[in-house]
Formats: sequence, structure tokens, C-alpha cells
Amino acid sequence: MRLRKATRRVSQIYDRHLEPAGLTITQYGLLANLAGTDETTIGALAEILAMDPTTLTRNLRPLIRQGLVVHEPDRHDRRVRCVSLSAKGREAFENARPLWRAAQNQINTAIGAIETSALHTQLDQVLERLAD
Repeated sequence: MRLRKATRRVSQIYDRHLEPAGLTITQYGLLANLAGTDETTIGALAEILAMDPTTLTRNLRPLIRQGLVVHEPDRHDRRVRCVSLSAKGREAFENARPLWRAAQNQINTAIGAIETSALHTQLDQVLERLAD
């Protein structure tokens, strides 16, 4: 319960900072992951994010409706769906980046630099140990 409670608090901080950009932390995270690639499949992105594809698709829908994300069949296998950032999505991501950094700075200041680094290390270990 502590981990879930901490996660909610952190999400609330990010959401407050990202609100002027019209994004939630989940949406920003999706845009950030898509910004690092030209195009990816729903399955590959879901694996990177440790999400199931159905949840990922549900989280992508508002971004697709807003024209921030392009959702189309794969060029090689039309049964596979691919997603990528639109030009509007890349612009939204870049505009929201300073807001994300401000949230990150608030969290780092509240936790402390050494503690934040230690927390990142521990969370990486937890993620590795809990992987399927």
C-alpha cells in the first residue's frame, strides 16, 4: 500500500504541473516514449511500459482523438497496429517538457538528491525481480 500511495502522490504532483499543457503524467509518458522512436507497435510499446496492450490502447485513445498520436496498420503486416507521434504530438511533448522538469525538480528537492538516486536504484532492482 505504501508504494501505491507514494505513486499516487507523485502522479498528483506531475499532473498538477502538466495541467497547463492539457496532459496527465500518463499521457506525457506515452508521448515521451513515442518521441524516442519513429514508429512502434502497440505490443512493443506495451512491453516497454510494462502495460497490457488493452490498457495502453485505452490510454492512447484521447491522444489519438486530439491528433497527437497517429494509429495505423503496420506497413509489413496490416494485422499489427503501429503508433507514432504526429507533428502536433511532438510539439505538445516539447511544450510540456519544462512543466515535467519542474515537477521532477519539486520531487527531487522534496526527497533529496542522494535519496532519489538510491530510490531509483532500488526501484530498478524491484522491477527486475518482479519481471515475468
